Amino acid sequence: MGTWGTGPFDSDLAVDFVDELEGLTPQKVIEVLARALQRVTDSGARVDSVDGIQAVAAAALVAGTIPGSRVVIDPDDGPRESLPQLPSTLRTAAALALQRVLRDGSEMLTGWVDSGDAAQWRHEVQRITEALGPLGHDQ
Repeated sequence: MGTWGTGPFDSDLAVDFVDELEGLTPQKVIEVLARALQRVTDSGARVDSVDGIQAVAAAALVAGTIPGSRVVIDPDDGPRESLPQLPSTLRTAAALALQRVLRDGSEMLTGWVDSGDAAQWRHEVQRITEALGPLGHDQ
């Protein structure tokens, strides 16, 4: 697994997750995003790094669809096709998943070799969380 930065799409696993969305129907895209978020919120005391990486990428994609969002998805990072209109429930699911990713028991917190990278990654995740709004509800 390669990781080259602290952003939501800066790993092979995140790129593979985004690639999975290619060519899917709008409903299937929504289902894939929802499943990625649900795996983290349903996890027990430990959040697996693979699930965490996919949830952060999914949450960033959701946040990027919010009008006026400060999360802007670089065209090189996001899916080639525009995302469909996403249900507002995905905002809540994304916010909840990010809360779990940032809590103790998350491999995402402990997997960083460099503490500066860890702090930058947490900042990125918090920025996405803020863009989702209070607990992901419409603002």
